[in-house]
Amino acid sequence: MIRKVLVPVRGDGKGDGVLAHAAAVARHHKAHIEVVHCRSRPQDLMPFGVHLPEYLRKQIVEQSYKVADQEEAGLRAELKVLASKLNLNVSEDAIGKSETVSFVEQAGRQIDVIKQHGRLADMIVVAKPDRDRNLGHNTLKAALFHSGRPVLMCPPTPVSLKKLGVKVTIAWNGSSEAARALSQCKSVLRAADTVWILSNDADSGPGTSTSDLIYYLDLHGISARLEKFKSSKNIGKELLSASTNLGADMMIMGAYGDSHERETIFGGNTQAVVDNAELPVLLNH
Repeated sequence: MIRKVLVPVRGDGKGDGVLAHAAAVARHHKAHIEVVHCRSRPQDLMPFGVHLPEYLRKQIVEQSYKVADQEEAGLRAELKVLASKLNLNVSEDAIGKSETVSFVEQAGRQIDVIKQHGRLADMIVVAKPDRDRNLGHNTLKAALFHSGRPVLMCPPTPVSLKKLGVKVTIAWNGSSEAARALSQCKSVLRAADTVWILSNDADSGPGTSTSDLIYYLDLHGISARLEKFKSSKNIGKELLSASTNLGADMMIMGAYGDSHERETIFGGNTQAVVDNAELPVLLNH
């Protein structure tokens, strides 16, 4: 069951779209959204390896607190406005309630904040990284590799649906990454009206074939259809194209069978999806 959705924010201008996607998930699953803001610490702003006079260090500390306070106040005010637009109730206590949102402020490195809050969330929602502006890569990486939770990567395009996860595709190749994604995301699949399995059967072996998968899902009360696609040099793009052609509003896939660094440098299926996705993708590593 999806009951808690985490949305880490950094004041980078992407919060509106990410929260809108999270709200669509929360409506579909009657879940609570926790928006956590990573507050910069003075020590993180000090130049590394450079000795600074005490008066200058003091100025940096005072200025960092002032900026952080202003950013927090702005984000809290923005959250209230967005919550009202998205029909979310602002509530610190979500027990027995649904479609609620709360704001948490925590000082520290972003990777640590996401680790601490993400591990007790059912889903983490982040923005699709922006290569041109060099934004979002660390957030996605921290959520994927350090939380152990499914991560919904949202494109900058607006959410056109009141609910998200109604028509879902699963990228399946029989790998351990795909199996983990399937296991972690069964709640999403159960709540979907339509589920398609995307496969070219190239990597599936005995016990992991698409027919085995359909039977496994059926055991869990999930009805799925097989949709085959032709293999090409860029399977990531083929998966996205197939999902779009089917009218899916979400794609589920295992992430980074090769290392993140290797895929980033040399390319890979996950990196192709991260770079080209125009629909929400639920990733699991």
